[in-house]
Amino acid sequence: MYKISTLAIVTLLSMGTVSTAIAADEFNTSPGLTAVGAPLGLHGVDPVAFIDLGNRADGSAAFTAVHDGVAYYFASEENLEKFEDNPDLYAPQNGGFCTYGVSVGKKFDGDPDYASVIDGKLYVFLNEEIFKIYQKDMAGTISKAETQWKGIQNTAAIDL
Repeated sequence: MYKISTLAIVTLLSMGTVSTAIAADEFNTSPGLTAVGAPLGLHGVDPVAFIDLGNRADGSAAFTAVHDGVAYYFASEENLEKFEDNPDLYAPQNGGFCTYGVSVGKKFDGDPDYASVIDGKLYVFLNEEIFKIYQKDMAGTISKAETQWKGIQNTAAIDL
């Protein structure tokens, strides 16, 4: 984890040296930058609360960690520390994009209002309708998404 200033990210953007992860849409983030200079992931919802508590909890900018160029907010210092200790355990699957969308080769917004934790992994979905479709074949959707993600991870959403 690291924190980067807004000035540093603006400088990197102007120099064209920002990692391809941001440019290639590998992660679903909100437009704009957070105070730490990275775009916000998971709509500001605490990913640790989903996995450890099975509950949706809004995060706070006071508890921010950056992982893979994405800022995540947490509801508490404890959750922030858990994430920093093992970010890959808590980060949403498929870059935070809709798991069903990824299963069909697309990158749609993943809304944490429609989320599922399966085998300790967080999956998010576009909306209620898509979430209900996923619930009819959860294992199949997750399996297809895992396969598809390998092929679309580095492709911009607009190009899919």
